[in-house]
Amino acid sequence: MTKDGLMAAMVFVYPTILIAVSWWRSRGVKKSEDFMVAGRSVPALLLVGTLVCTWIGSGSLFGGAGLAYRTGLAALWFSVGAWTALVVACFLAGRVRRIAQFTLPDLLEKRYNAAARMLGTLTIILAWIAIAAYQFRGGGWILAIVTDGRIPVETGIFVTALIVVTVTILAGMSSVVAVDIFNGVVISVSLLFALPFMIFKSGGIGQILGSLPPSYLEPMGGHNFLWILGVSLPTFLLLLGDSGIYQKFFSARSEHAARRAALGMLVGVVILESSLALLAIVGRSAYPALPQSGTVQGLAGSETVILQVARNGLPALGGALLLAACVAIVLSTANSFMVVASSNFTRDVYHRFLAPGASERRLLLVQRLTIVVFAGLALLLLTQFETVLAMALYAYSLIGAGLTPAILAAFLWKRVTPQGGVACLAGGLLAIVGIGVASRLGVPFVLQIGGSAFDFAGSDYIVLPGLLASLTLLIAVSLLTPPSPPEKWQPFRPNKT
Repeated sequence: MTKDGLMAAMVFVYPTILIAVSWWRSRGVKKSEDFMVAGRSVPALLLVGTLVCTWIGSGSLFGGAGLAYRTGLAALWFSVGAWTALVVACFLAGRVRRIAQFTLPDLLEKRYNAAARMLGTLTIILAWIAIAAYQFRGGGWILAIVTDGRIPVETGIFVTALIVVTVTILAGMSSVVAVDIFNGVVISVSLLFALPFMIFKSGGIGQILGSLPPSYLEPMGGHNFLWILGVSLPTFLLLLGDSGIYQKFFSARSEHAARRAALGMLVGVVILESSLALLAIVGRSAYPALPQSGTVQGLAGSETVILQVARNGLPALGGALLLAACVAIVLSTANSFMVVASSNFTRDVYHRFLAPGASERRLLLVQRLTIVVFAGLALLLLTQFETVLAMALYAYSLIGAGLTPAILAAFLWKRVTPQGGVACLAGGLLAIVGIGVASRLGVPFVLQIGGSAFDFAGSDYIVLPGLLASLTLLIAVSLLTPPSPPEKWQPFRPNKT
């Protein structure tokens, strides 16, 4: 078999294996708790694998790698925000598991009220559908590139969506945890092989550094502080507001397992995201003309760098393994976000408000149907953004501007009130959506600061006005309303016993 044939076979065979694993896990799904939180029985090691695989998706594979290709080491600021957030998550994970809800909006209602639950659900569904959408697009790009265009991007997108829906509806969170064991191993082994191999093939570190622009080695890469804030703050805020992360902490076997998993996730994400960024920078040395080269529809040349390394830089087996890792990155993130978004609708809208007495069988049916509907909505969103990075930053900002401040306040500030939490959630959501819509209608949001122009409706900076609005409302409304009673905030404080 030729190298291209082996790679193409891997891209098609690997999803088949994941579908088989999901079918096997589906036999153990008997109730909604199994589907949403895997029966609250996931040990720490398995939880680490699924947490890492959920976080590292198309945003890292295409957007983050493309940013590293274009800017060098400064691209790691995109990841540093998440790493910092993971340090905070290590302290919160045990408390999250102790509260032991099903979804993040469950937690919001427990600390605030039903309105907070609904606003949180709406924010999560909007953002998570967008994130799932660019996973579908990532799968379409992979299929188009591997088959040299014989499978068009549009067809590849639909094929990816079909695979994700199939894997997800079979067993929900149980399938996510199971397939991510395979995904985590494939991603880790392929990246840790590809990086040293490409360094050696490119003539060593000295040769690589000599071929790169000087700014590639600078911590800020020639950018200013607002740019650093614009790319790092969304990932910081997203991770701390990531309902998928919280839902997996709810799935942990115990508080101790949740804390250990958060620490393991920190280590795994730092290693793998750094490896992706460094591999993209080495790829810049090996393939310096990607931004000008022809590429598949909707994908900037720089965002194909990891796929270029797999196809042209590595030996056949290594390239096939790295392509399998790319498939794993796309599918593992997409099915996790589909589970979370559908869980939020099923638990926080359908079961909470529309059919409180629904049977377990009905809840499972509704969640599976919701997955199909949300996948269709995700496909409709794909025409709205030019690059993965832009789509990722908008989705991250949607979560980070409203949801994350309300969540952190729930755990860290006992003076926050239900009214303050609701105002924060509403303000962040309306600010991001409102600015985005107004900008598309021609309303300018450009400000001159220090001689430079900043478009605060653009994906790099939109989080800043959104966060300013939500934090202002959170603090002001909480201080202007009566404090919450102890039974509201005590479950969210550290366990002193």
